[in-house]
Amino acid sequence: RRANAAFVMLVRNSDGQGARSAVRQIEDRFNRNFQYPYVFLNDVPFTEEFKELIRPMSRANITFGLVPAEHWSYPEWISTTKVKEARKAMANIVYGRSESYRHMCRYQSGFFFQHEAMLPFDYYWRIEPDVEFSCDLDFDPFLYMQDNNKKYAFAMSLPEYMETIPSLWNVTREFMDMYPHLLAENNALDLISDDGGESYNSCHFWSNFEIADARWMRDKAYQQYFNHLDQAGGFFYERWGDAPVHSIAAALLLPIDQIHFFKEIGYFHAPFYNCPAEPELQVKCHCDPNRNVNRERMSCTNRFLELAGEKGMVF
Repeated sequence: RRANAAFVMLVRNSDGQGARSAVRQIEDRFNRNFQYPYVFLNDVPFTEEFKELIRPMSRANITFGLVPAEHWSYPEWISTTKVKEARKAMANIVYGRSESYRHMCRYQSGFFFQHEAMLPFDYYWRIEPDVEFSCDLDFDPFLYMQDNNKKYAFAMSLPEYMETIPSLWNVTREFMDMYPHLLAENNALDLISDDGGESYNSCHFWSNFEIADARWMRDKAYQQYFNHLDQAGGFFYERWGDAPVHSIAAALLLPIDQIHFFKEIGYFHAPFYNCPAEPELQVKCHCDPNRNVNRERMSCTNRFLELAGEKGMVF
């Protein structure tokens, strides 16, 4: 029994070795027993060299897709002059000067799950080059999502760089005021705000790992939220990341019991780890639980677990 699901990676041709490593680890830890397909997306055509690096890594079906130009370009309402000024003003912020990073964040926020190669699938597991998976999985996370009506799952939760999103919450509050009927009952507002929605506390799920129901992101509420953000221009005039966008959307538009923390998935994306400490999980892992970022004071994972009523899982 399998879910209707796929792995997805947005990647450059130059990241072939890192992509190869990530796929090999996914296969070794999980997918060799399940054979879920892979979708690779790129804003330029994939080279044969990249494809030849990837294909031997899995017996599963692999699709190489090209991002449509209209999804990796400036919308008509964006001033490129203002964008250049913004990039210059943010020169001292991580990726603050990068044009391609902004296109990437916008694409990951609103479009990848609508790519023609992704449309057949209900669920996706996002992976990135050079990430590491350190624990064997003897269950199917996709089926867990499906069977338990989970819409969004994460492995690490951290504070965002507020310098990159100075107006994101104000724009989000506009959305909340305009579309209160789209907000979920029993949502996770208290995860991302300490004052009932007056301000954003910067908590977000690190979206370089996420497993989610793509149908939720294609539906009206999420699309309305993304379009509202997109019209505001913050992906380009500031440096809004897809991680806070996905996280705020999940926190507001989903009941908290449809969000899940996969503590069992040992995961590393520089410089942070999720490494389970439970003895029954550690025997399936090769990571150091003392380096688990979810145990750090800055992490928002404990807050999520408490709000979700999973007190037995609190670190």
